[in-house]
Amino acid sequence: MREFPPIRPAQELRVLVVDTQTLVHEIIHNAFKDLGLESVVCTQNAFRALRECEQKAFDIVFLAFNVSHDKDGFHLYEELRLYKHITDDTTVIFLSAETSPQLVNCVLELQPHDFWVKPLDKHRVQQRLKHLFATRKTFHKLNCCLESEDYAGAIYQAERLLIIPQLKEFHLKLKRIKGDCLLKLFAFNDAENYFKKLSESQDIGWCKIGLLRTLLIQDKWEEAITLFDELVERDDTRFASYDLLAQHYIKNCQYDKAYEQMKLACELAPRNMNRNKKLWDLARLNHDRMGQLKAVQSMAKHGRNSIHDSPILKVNVVRATIDLASSLNNEESLKLLRKAEDIIDGFRNSTPKPADLDDVLIIAEARIASLKNNKKYAEKLLEDNGIRATVDNVEDGLDKMKVFHELGMREQCLSILNELKNHIAGDEFTSGVVNAYIEQEEIERTSINFTTKELKSMASTHYQNGRLEPSMDLLRQARVLDPDDIMLALSMLKVAAQLKSKVGLTDEQQQHIEQANSLLEQAQLSDKQQSKFAEYTALLAA
Repeated sequence: MREFPPIRPAQELRVLVVDTQTLVHEIIHNAFKDLGLESVVCTQNAFRALRECEQKAFDIVFLAFNVSHDKDGFHLYEELRLYKHITDDTTVIFLSAETSPQLVNCVLELQPHDFWVKPLDKHRVQQRLKHLFATRKTFHKLNCCLESEDYAGAIYQAERLLIIPQLKEFHLKLKRIKGDCLLKLFAFNDAENYFKKLSESQDIGWCKIGLLRTLLIQDKWEEAITLFDELVERDDTRFASYDLLAQHYIKNCQYDKAYEQMKLACELAPRNMNRNKKLWDLARLNHDRMGQLKAVQSMAKHGRNSIHDSPILKVNVVRATIDLASSLNNEESLKLLRKAEDIIDGFRNSTPKPADLDDVLIIAEARIASLKNNKKYAEKLLEDNGIRATVDNVEDGLDKMKVFHELGMREQCLSILNELKNHIAGDEFTSGVVNAYIEQEEIERTSINFTTKELKSMASTHYQNGRLEPSMDLLRQARVLDPDDIMLALSMLKVAAQLKSKVGLTDEQQQHIEQANSLLEQAQLSDKQQSKFAEYTALLAA
């Protein structure tokens, strides 16, 4: 029989309150005092909260979502979890005056024990505290099992508590814990039956999400998608449904579908950095350069003052900005490149300067120079600073590969791609999305020797000089790199219409035209674009 540590009496519990408002401190402190509990520490910022947690352990932690001085409650929670200051045995209560869907989704994803909306009422606070004390006492052995990852033991403890009629108010929470434990034990068939039976008697959001998870894991697609269609219509299950379906598509290498679902999930709960990283990876794999930039901008914004905060977040904004600029016309491209240069200047002028970024910034500057058609200067930057075709990490390697490709240094580009493949092969933590992106880059960089911007320019020159077939082939290559570019698709139809009237179209060219048509039929076109589309379509049909 397992022995459990004794539960600490309520009067001996230690409480931490993190909130900028002294009135909140006063209400919570007085409520605990009236219940006979004196050990309450109140602080107005995350820095002090972390220092307090380093000195002693707290049993109950109140976190305001918006701690204006430094970290917000979401980031502070992540950090306290990381350093084991918050465990499964810690009671966590979030505080917020804001109740927007995005905030609520972010908070609920952390699964706190309670979420209190400000302003607080003293009488209501005392009632909730009594409930929290009762919960801690009731769930003590269960929490000990969860903390030690003894999920079978946790199910046993939950089932013992579920047969006690006097604990009816805790039954839903206990049932949820049991379902979560079945999933963690990989008992997916048992979990499916459990969630199905529970759903027959109660319409509970988390229960339906649990069922959707088991169906997707077991590849029961028809049942899963029917349930998904139901759950995305509900406010309490929409976000989790998008997230689960995205993970399912990633597992099955359906990256275009995964990307669409991940965008919806990130929009509903934008603070999760791991999810934003997946969004960035999927955007790159799906050639969505604007989506790539938005994802890294979101990471830089929401990662500020968190455990994820790093100069690399801004570096990634520079990288994505340059990637987008490489696909646009001169005016739009130059505007973006100036923004990238401003961020680089910020790094150069900062005190102290971020460590280990010299080579990263040199490569970014070389890419900018190359895109401005100052390739000799770009080559000199690389040569003078000893930038070689070596790979230390994936992102730096990708940056080197791109600058070598943009400068026409084919041998170095292919060497980097080979190094990247070897690097990923030895890294079990690299995601399948990143692996697929490297493979895609290898195919495209090997067969296509120019950037989208360069291909567009060369295609335009060939068209103006009546060389229709080379123009068509260059546009085909550009569409490989940017398959969702509406103007590229229209340009291809324009050239194809001329080509058909003069020499006719090959089967392969016809196939590319059909793909461009499909994109334009589904796109939101401006009146001018719609008019051009109709004109070119009529010419091709003649």
